[in-house]
Amino acid sequence: MYTAGWKKYVVVFIITAGIFAVGFYASDYLNNKKLESIKSIQDKISTDILSSETQFSLLQEIPCADVSNSILSQELNILSDKINYSEKNFTGNSDEITSLKKDYSLLEIKDYLLLKEASKRCGLKPVFLFYFYIRGDVCTECTREDDVLSKLRDTYPEVRIYSFDYNLDLSAVKAFVSIYKVPEIFPGFVINGKSYTGGKSFEEIEAIIKPLIAKNAPKKVITTVKKEDSTTPLDTTITPPAVDTNTGQPNTTNDATETQ
Repeated sequence: MYTAGWKKYVVVFIITAGIFAVGFYASDYLNNKKLESIKSIQDKISTDILSSETQFSLLQEIPCADVSNSILSQELNILSDKINYSEKNFTGNSDEITSLKKDYSLLEIKDYLLLKEASKRCGLKPVFLFYFYIRGDVCTECTREDDVLSKLRDTYPEVRIYSFDYNLDLSAVKAFVSIYKVPEIFPGFVINGKSYTGGKSFEEIEAIIKPLIAKNAPKKVITTVKKEDSTTPLDTTITPPAVDTNTGQPNTTNDATETQ
């Protein structure tokens, strides 16, 4: 009887250990996959930052019509979504996330400086939106704001949206905070130089950027075409009087008759 009970406990222990081992292996496997994905993104960002140095030299060659589509990287928005996902789901080495965010922030700043320079050359006035956030329980609205900004990027691709971790130990980000005097109220926004604090809905931000987009849109030039004068000119040709074939003198008889 005691032997049967002992065997039962052994079986339960083996099953429990097996479940624990499988769970541990699966968790470790998923974390490694996430880490590989993060390193891949990091390599992509490093390549884009390197290519930006070349784009500074080629800036004068970019046609003004293609400025908004040709500056630096076309994948900033995709990379931003991946970073947000990694921050929320990756439980491994946080140093990898921090390094990735630093590289991404530098890429954003490069993109901003390039677009600002090209816009100045081309006489354009794009709308810039800087978003400052912090992670953790201190800012519960920051997580919701990620979805709002993602929708804004899809709806208004002409608006340049840059996201920065306020607590990121990066001198370039600290310079942005100092220049625009970003208050320590999160989330925080700077839209074309004007600061806003607190969580904003999609509709609230849309109400701010819509007038800026309309104001900076190219104005239509109406050309008026002057109509040519269609008045028929007067016939100024003088018809000479008929000549009498017998006398060789002008025949005034017909004129007199017509006058009567």
